[in-house]
Amino acid sequence: MPTDYRFSYDPGTIVYGRNCVERISDELKRIGVERALIVCGSTVGSVDEVIGPVVDGTGDRLTDVFDETTPDKRLSTVFEGVERMRDEEVDALVSLGGGSSLDIAKAMSVVAASDASSDEIRSTFERERTVPIPETELTPIAAIPTTLAGSDLSAVAGVTAREGGLTRGALIDDRLMPNALFYDPALFETTPHEILCASAMNGFDKAVESLYVRNATPITDGTAVRSLRLLGRGLPRLGDGDRSEETLNDSIIGTVLAQYGALGAETLTPSVIHSFGHGIARGYAIQQGGAHGIIAPYALRHLFDTVDGRRNLLAEGLDVDEADTAEETASAVVEAVTAVRDALGLPSRLRSIDDLYESDLPDVAADVADDVMMENAPEGFEPTEDELEAVLRDAW
Repeated sequence: MPTDYRFSYDPGTIVYGRNCVERISDELKRIGVERALIVCGSTVGSVDEVIGPVVDGTGDRLTDVFDETTPDKRLSTVFEGVERMRDEEVDALVSLGGGSSLDIAKAMSVVAASDASSDEIRSTFERERTVPIPETELTPIAAIPTTLAGSDLSAVAGVTAREGGLTRGALIDDRLMPNALFYDPALFETTPHEILCASAMNGFDKAVESLYVRNATPITDGTAVRSLRLLGRGLPRLGDGDRSEETLNDSIIGTVLAQYGALGAETLTPSVIHSFGHGIARGYAIQQGGAHGIIAPYALRHLFDTVDGRRNLLAEGLDVDEADTAEETASAVVEAVTAVRDALGLPSRLRSIDDLYESDLPDVAADVADDVMMENAPEGFEPTEDELEAVLRDAW
């Protein structure tokens, strides 16, 4: 870790507690909002136990529900959402559900503020893999997560387009940080077991990676170590089907800490595991959390074979007993991460992905090498595409 650093992070207001969504209208009032649009997927929008409390909590500030988001996070969905914003004269967005809905909401806030046409925005995105963010005020966002992916306290959004082939891109700006975030255990209880467990691996890996990235700071060290302690305790119980208040608290608060300070516009700590996860999940039929579960032990093993990876600090967070050698510490860390993956009931081999073939692995390796998060890898870790492919083959 560098002896000097600059840490810049401006998170939104965090509201935590059972039934805290009853206070959405109060927080919207604090930021001067009059007309809010809920942004969610069709499944979330059809589950009364989820959408009902949010509608009630938004109260008379609610204009409509845009329930068209999908895990693909398509730019075309963004354009449809912006049309709804303009029709309803919306001055705030309330994102409900997983990270896909929040990413779409963030992109909607950017496109709604832009003077460019949809065709111009799409053309720029396909060429530069981003949407230019205008130097003007963006539509504020209140985020209400129902998964544990850890993409909430974030100044980053990912979107895709399929004009002439799949294009994946990202938007990064401090103004994309949600203005308010509501963590309501009652809503997490409604999320299907498999979805919640898969998302949890994504959040867990953010804490793991925050400790070995090249831009780690004492601040992110502190939140990440505490996160691993809570998640190491809560996620195995969650995987067993335990949804007690204690288990949900450990899992939700641990996920908040995993991303706190890790996803600002200036400091991004997702790294090698996330790059592998992006390369696997964005092209094939598996959630990113499931992809993380498969690849994390193999990626860590390769990392530790190349650099120290701050394995002692990882061992501290994962509550691993002190080992006699550095190699034993690395092995214990990998075993601890694998144990969390297995407790969550996630797949352990790439061959379990229905539409992924072994012949696809060179292309996946190229995507991993090209992923923006690889830039955060620790000093001295510069894998070639062949080395990345070897990791994928180990995981096959």
